[in-house]
Amino acid sequence: MRPSLFNYAGCLLFLSLILVTACQDRASKDRKPASEIIVAAASNLTEAFEELAREFTRQTGTRVTLSFGSTADLAKQIENGAPFDVFAAADTAHVDALDRQGLLTPGSRKIYVRGSLVIWFPPGSTLSVARIEDLTGKQVERIAIAKPDIAPYGEAAVESLRASKIWEQIEPKVVYAMNVSQVKQFVSSGNAETGFLPRALVKPGDGSYIEVSEHLHRPIDQGLGVVKASANQEAARSFADFVLSPEGQALLSKYGYQTPAAGR
Repeated sequence: MRPSLFNYAGCLLFLSLILVTACQDRASKDRKPASEIIVAAASNLTEAFEELAREFTRQTGTRVTLSFGSTADLAKQIENGAPFDVFAAADTAHVDALDRQGLLTPGSRKIYVRGSLVIWFPPGSTLSVARIEDLTGKQVERIAIAKPDIAPYGEAAVESLRASKIWEQIEPKVVYAMNVSQVKQFVSSGNAETGFLPRALVKPGDGSYIEVSEHLHRPIDQGLGVVKASANQEAARSFADFVLSPEGQALLSKYGYQTPAAGR
């Protein structure tokens, strides 16, 4: 009788160990880093974030799917429950608004770059424009600008034209685009002769440009945050940290972005 009881107790102990091990394995799998995250990014980040995402994936193994669009449209999608993990905007206002609504993970809101605005001319352009005031000349008939109510770089363009006291002369020439990527398309296709773009969207040898003085518009500080509803918090935070890291900042500087002011 005693050996039977001993064997029975041993079997129970063995089964218990198997069950505990299985639960630990399941928990370990549940904690496994996400294999993919979705980043909602402003259109001005297209070139820079494509390279940044490739490098992040190379280092971590986590794939990054990029969804580009105007900052206002992406913010609205997040408000409506779009399955984004990270939001990288072209301004701080939309990130701050989402943060106030409790839609971003607490403490994840950061300013990651400061952008630069330029007036871009496509390859082969014969326009003689050396400063922003020259846009009033008769030779310039159409100027592409991203809609200022939804695109921060479009807003900065209008601010600059107003500060230069030429907005009333320029406004009849303006062709509005939904985002800065479309601005470049309009100019490239001949639907406009020039346009206001982020410096980041102008590749070396890709036409020419003149810089718009930062004194003519408010600083184009760009904010990011982790979406609170994301099920991939660890991977999302890791990506945000990579953007803010010295390596990420060095990569972004290649595209004309400046390091954000300290403490912002």
